[in-house]
Amino acid sequence: MSRVCWGIFREATHSPGRESDDTEILRLTGKHLEAKGFHVELKTADEVTENADSWPRFVFLMCERLEVLERLRALEVGGVPHVNTPRAVHNTYRDRMIAVLDEANVPFIPSRVLATSEAPEPCSLPVWVKRGDVHNTQEGDVVLASAAGDVETALRGLAVRGIERAVLQPHVEGDLIKFYGIGAGGGPHREPPWFRWFYHKDQKLAGHPLDQRQLARLVRRAAAALGLEVYGGDAIATATGQLVLLDVNAWPSFALYRDEASAAIASYLALRFSGGKR
Repeated sequence: MSRVCWGIFREATHSPGRESDDTEILRLTGKHLEAKGFHVELKTADEVTENADSWPRFVFLMCERLEVLERLRALEVGGVPHVNTPRAVHNTYRDRMIAVLDEANVPFIPSRVLATSEAPEPCSLPVWVKRGDVHNTQEGDVVLASAAGDVETALRGLAVRGIERAVLQPHVEGDLIKFYGIGAGGGPHREPPWFRWFYHKDQKLAGHPLDQRQLARLVRRAAAALGLEVYGGDAIATATGQLVLLDVNAWPSFALYRDEASAAIASYLALRFSGGKR
């Protein structure tokens, strides 16, 4: 079929506690796409193949493992459009994201990349110790260290698991924000990008000043620099009104906005895959 799409689920190991939410947003997006005349085949990451005889016309994906992204990259090089692109997903690996955002001059939380095998230099505490590649997959991937010994323990824990690099980031006080977006630089036909935000639950809100337009601009700059079209992440609103960008992810679960977001993503993809944007 000329309008066959593959939808690739995120790996279960990359969805700790969010497996059903991640599965559902992709499934609903596929359902909306089929209503627009596309034939959607949903696949696990392990079902992705480079066999040219079975290539789809288009791919939308949530998977993150490098070996799977490489297989999809072969399809992309062969002319199959992807959202998000394999390169954009790879750019959300923490060590790459820090470098990309720095090169693009996008404000981001101060971050230091180091080998998990090296002794950390003294730093202001508390500090977050995060694995240097993918986002949180299990306990120990993201640790708040309140003492120097905690930093060393967290680094050793990552090293034992074969994770070679870590990122140290200061703890920033303020109101924690979650955001979702579709179309960082505008939709295929230049309609305004879809953007939503909310305060994380399980926190005592201080009610710090928040410029919503400034938040949207900052997030879109970051997503555009990374090459993301469907994205989410976290930021902090500080007491001074400053916004600190903490993280940007490729295609999150959109849990609080699932129905609205899945329809918006499908509309974006339909235009994107119909030549509205390449």
